[in-house]
Amino acid sequence: MATHPRLNDNDDQLSRHFEAVRALSRAIAAPLSDADATIQPMPDASPAKWHLAHTTWFFETFVLRDHVPGYRLFDERWPFLFNSYYDGEGERHARLRRGMLSRPSLDEVLAYRSHVDAALTNAMPLLEGAARALVELGLHHEQQHQELMLMDMKVAFAENPLAPAVWDERVKPGSPHVPDIQWVEGRRGFAHVGHDGRSFGFDCEGPRHAVLLQRHALADRLVTNGEWLNFIEDGGYRRPDHWLSDGWAWIQAEGAKAPLYWRESPEGWLRFGLDGLQPLDSAEPVCHISYYEADAFARWAGARLPTEQEWEVAAATLDPRAGNQLDDASAARPRPASGSGLRQMFGDVWQWTMSAYLPFPGFRPAAGTVGEYNGKFMSGQLVLKGASCATPRGHSRATYRNFFYPHQRWMFSGLRLARDL
Repeated sequence: MATHPRLNDNDDQLSRHFEAVRALSRAIAAPLSDADATIQPMPDASPAKWHLAHTTWFFETFVLRDHVPGYRLFDERWPFLFNSYYDGEGERHARLRRGMLSRPSLDEVLAYRSHVDAALTNAMPLLEGAARALVELGLHHEQQHQELMLMDMKVAFAENPLAPAVWDERVKPGSPHVPDIQWVEGRRGFAHVGHDGRSFGFDCEGPRHAVLLQRHALADRLVTNGEWLNFIEDGGYRRPDHWLSDGWAWIQAEGAKAPLYWRESPEGWLRFGLDGLQPLDSAEPVCHISYYEADAFARWAGARLPTEQEWEVAAATLDPRAGNQLDDASAARPRPASGSGLRQMFGDVWQWTMSAYLPFPGFRPAAGTVGEYNGKFMSGQLVLKGASCATPRGHSRATYRNFFYPHQRWMFSGLRLARDL
């Protein structure tokens, strides 16, 4: 993970941000038992305990160890356990077996966090440019893991036949009537995309460069559960003509018949969430779909997915802090659209694009081990834009590039349609 930020010189601002981010991680994990925080339901997911420790390892390793003279590691054995995929930091515990780490306990991991928090808080006034940049980078890294922790908690609890709720939040369903999609014509001609380097941004977001946009339009809102039900009832998962070859092979292998976490019952469709098993709200944006599913729906609807560039240019003047995003440790779930114009660009669900996650012209990963985070994953993945209901507010921006493999769907992913004009 890398960036080229220009930090605010106000020590108090960085310290307050550090305290707020670290507190939110603890609050997300607060309802969990030691067993809840240890299980790993699938290879792509990690235990909550591991997320709490890994984000702490990042600060301990790249800030305290490397920039605070005399700092001693909390436990010299733990870097092996909590390094993720930074090859420059040496050997590490296999990702597939993170759920086998019954020790250290959740309490010990929380003690580790307290130790590192105290050490970094004490050191903060003495840190200079490069070290302060790493603190800011670590905070954005931890915000990514806060969303990952919610994703992974959800998939873990979904494995429990009791369908337990992490948070007992009851939200009244929205109006079953959702106005038809309206089409908003996008910008045509040359435009600039990518991060300009004047504030924080991950290295993969830049450099800023020119692109040529053809005539196109974007849907004014996200695709809803109700619209997805129409796709299902029209044989969407049974008709190969809607699907990419790899997508149809995925359908056959997985036996997918609906978005992840949807369950059919005699009373109708239900969906599992962090608030437990609830009736499906037809007005909410569809969530937890793969790229293959998003692409198939778009073909069925006579449309397509937007390109990364079309989406970014449309969102460039909008407020990235708006919309349904994560403000505190409460049940993250998409909400029905409201208002008018181009809506739900930020929040609710990450939006699949048809663009491959590849380097921009002139891209160079940041120097050092932290430069491993983004650049080495630019192969076989697709870009998602916006933010979700599980994205900490203030973390995303129009240039932000989320990325996943086309078959993955445990993240909070949905779609917005686009079409050529």
